[in-house]
Amino acid sequence: MPELDEFSFLPAQAADLGREVAAVERVDLTLADHRRLSALRWGDADPAITLLHGAGLNAHTWDTTLLHLGVPALALDLPGHGDSSWRDDAAYVARVLAPDVIAALEAWTSGPQVLVGHSLGGLTAAAVAAARPDLVSRLVIVDITPGVDPSAGPAQIRAFFAGPTDWASRDELVERALSFGLGGSREAATRGVFLNSRVRPDGRVEWKHHFAHLAAAAVNAGADPSTPDAVRAVLASTGWDDLEAVRAPVTLVRGERGFVTAPDAADFARRVPGASIETLSTGHNAQEEDPAGLAELLRGAVDAAR
Repeated sequence: MPELDEFSFLPAQAADLGREVAAVERVDLTLADHRRLSALRWGDADPAITLLHGAGLNAHTWDTTLLHLGVPALALDLPGHGDSSWRDDAAYVARVLAPDVIAALEAWTSGPQVLVGHSLGGLTAAAVAAARPDLVSRLVIVDITPGVDPSAGPAQIRAFFAGPTDWASRDELVERALSFGLGGSREAATRGVFLNSRVRPDGRVEWKHHFAHLAAAAVNAGADPSTPDAVRAVLASTGWDDLEAVRAPVTLVRGERGFVTAPDAADFARRVPGASIETLSTGHNAQEEDPAGLAELLRGAVDAAR
């Protein structure tokens, strides 16, 4: 059996959708401080849309959505996630992450982007659009508003990531995910674990993203992983300031069972005049629960930006 790589799952995913797999390649950028920023470039033409994932995820969270969408795209691994370097200061907040995204857009795109961000990526996208309006034609924020903790989630997810940080094999990690009721089917859990983990030189398997290691360290130090901290307040103040400064058209996509409640959406509409609000019948990760529905909304944004 051939050895799996990060693109091994795409043919089966595309076949299930009755679609062809476009050319997909991993690209890397060395930042000024020598950190690595990594991304997936879909298609042979200049990207029409750039996507930023949420905390604890990576660029592959958009795979099925992009198979549905079928346009040239750029999906980034945010710092501390996927194949991008971890930050020594562990400062994974929007305004700190935004300069790296700007560097990626300058390096890998040649025109204003439909910039899509889920959760932490949504707050980061707003910071990018506020700082560099020339790089963003439209802003789409998926299931987050300022003041909603982008690293929050059900208790079992917090407990899962606050557990061990390394395992003997990926199969062991798949079993752990399924035991917590995470990952959906075994096939989906296997794909998710493979794409969000790596094998260390000593043969042990660990999460790629820094959040799991930070959560485990906090619990080992006696912290309660369910206790909110000052980050939420900071995100609330700076996030609304960023959104107020955005000049591109803004769309908020919320999941009916996600983090953004109907009152949150109403507050967003009041604070961001002219923003459109769309709702999908999903939880927080709309790109994984209803990739076809989200792709249809994103297609409308791409068409409107042309």
